[in-house]
Amino acid sequence: MAMDHSQSRRAFLRASLGACAASLLDHELLAADSRPDAAKELDFPLVDLHVHLDNSTIDQVLPLARGRKVKFGIVEHAGTRENIYPVVISNDDELRAYVNKLKGRDLYKGVQTEWTDWVQCFSRKTLALLDYVLTDAMTFPGKDGKRVKLWEKQAEERVDMSNHQAFMDRLVDWNVQIINRQPIDILANVSWLPAPLANDYDRLWTDARVTKVIDAAVKRRVAIEISSSFRLPKLRFLRIAKEAGAKFTFGSNGRYPQMGLLEYSIATAKELGLKRTDMFTPAPDGQKAVQRRGD
Repeated sequence: MAMDHSQSRRAFLRASLGACAASLLDHELLAADSRPDAAKELDFPLVDLHVHLDNSTIDQVLPLARGRKVKFGIVEHAGTRENIYPVVISNDDELRAYVNKLKGRDLYKGVQTEWTDWVQCFSRKTLALLDYVLTDAMTFPGKDGKRVKLWEKQAEERVDMSNHQAFMDRLVDWNVQIINRQPIDILANVSWLPAPLANDYDRLWTDARVTKVIDAAVKRRVAIEISSSFRLPKLRFLRIAKEAGAKFTFGSNGRYPQMGLLEYSIATAKELGLKRTDMFTPAPDGQKAVQRRGD
């Protein structure tokens, strides 16, 4: 029986917060609409471009966005049917139907693409109906070259992580390859590490490795997500990105009702002194990544 990858990912995200953080999240969920405006010192509006509908509806999500004073960008998973999620958009007809469902609503329209073969599923004309394309580097080539979800337990059996330094070099190269070879607007869940390496984040994400990823992102005009679900990237990573001229987005990776909770994103933006000019906004027609990138 096939594993429900989306369910396992949600469970993983929840577990990764830890018991204490999860309790704080639950408290925040109850208080979110009544707390003082946490973003009042920022000179740009709050936007969460990493929101999944999954088992909710637009009519449920829009009041939540209004209450939290956050504009949402909806992303459904997109790519081949080998990717198992509640919804996987896999062809132009499905993509157009998805865009039409969101049309006229106060939402941004995006997709979260999977692996390296998603581009072949769609025409660039249809992809250009979206406001942006988002992806991450958490699906990784295994020993056999096939896709491996790094957050799943069997990943350690299918990907050699025994030499942490060697794995990091591969992971950095994988991030750069995704940025260079795919017409994406946003790299999400940036700097996330699988469990065997996560506690060694500061040592493994050297300045040189950070710079290699950021240089590719700046060159390709790919924005860096500040993820409130993972509380990543850490400040040192983000400072290097800001110094290099990277653009940023906020993302909750939220499913209803845990969307629009952007406390880490807001706090780090204040710490970094991010301004409106540092933030990604969806490009106008003709300037989207799927239109300007010929590779």
